[in-house]
Amino acid sequence: MRGFIRLMSMLAALVAATVTAISAALAADVAQVNLTEWTPPDIKSVGDDAFGKLVKYGYALMTDTASQIGPQVDDPQMRYSGNNLTCQNCHLKAGTQPYSMPLTGVWGQFPQYRGREGEVGTLEDRINGCLERSMNGRALPLGSREMKAFLAFTKWVSTGIPDGAKLTGAGAMSVKEPGRAADLAHGGEVYAQVCATCHGQDGQGQRAESGRGYRFPPLWGPDTYNNGAGMARLLSAAAFIKHNMPFGTTYASAVLSDEDAYDVAAFINSAERPQRANLDKDFPNRLQKPVDTAYGPYADDFPPAQHKLGPFDPIRAKVRELAAQAAGR
Repeated sequence: MRGFIRLMSMLAALVAATVTAISAALAADVAQVNLTEWTPPDIKSVGDDAFGKLVKYGYALMTDTASQIGPQVDDPQMRYSGNNLTCQNCHLKAGTQPYSMPLTGVWGQFPQYRGREGEVGTLEDRINGCLERSMNGRALPLGSREMKAFLAFTKWVSTGIPDGAKLTGAGAMSVKEPGRAADLAHGGEVYAQVCATCHGQDGQGQRAESGRGYRFPPLWGPDTYNNGAGMARLLSAAAFIKHNMPFGTTYASAVLSDEDAYDVAAFINSAERPQRANLDKDFPNRLQKPVDTAYGPYADDFPPAQHKLGPFDPIRAKVRELAAQAAGR
């Protein structure tokens, strides 16, 4: 019996070593791309072949969304966006600025699992999620010219980046949480001192000199992102604000402190905005729901106000506890 146990232990060690070696080899094979050092392609270089025309249309959709598919375009059938924002209000520089949710390299990151839907989704699903939430509109038909143009632009702006690459500079760089609930009064002061110059004291932005969009977008009210958008979450908004605002700021030259960004994000997202229906269907696995999601239901018993304003570490601890209990069952 002892010999059998020794043999099984040796086999287990061999299997563990083999798995470790395979994992290391696979990790070594994953391309590493630093978007902060990456030079994206120039739209002026795009040709006039069929693909090039789609790329150019995709660029127009990114940079002048309201004039192309906004709620006031002449053809009612083309009114896919429900507000007059442009995609590059969040995906800065037509989706090429690092740490502002860039599209650079995104082509090779899909399909991917997303907890909000609880399933593996396509890039088309992700684009339509933005239209329905950040743009407060409706989904594009999968075979539409507009969807093909968004896809073509995303593929083109990802030129040269291997599929599945590990991207530095993707998404948004997180902030250091202050470990307290957001201070809305301080957030209002930061807004008045830093943000109101562009976005207005009333948060309604400044209209563009031409077209139907905005030079600086509204941050609350009827013509902005709805409460189901990623930007409606405190930590997501704070990360974007800290490393991209005021306009012209980059991750390398932040103006606001982490606490300023945290508080002003909460102030902005505490104002009225469009409400999305059926948010209770988001995150079918409640344990995967981000702690700063301001709408329920939740796996934990913390109130919505704490999910909206923090502090978030007690929520994380409770979710870990619940996850461990679920794993034990």
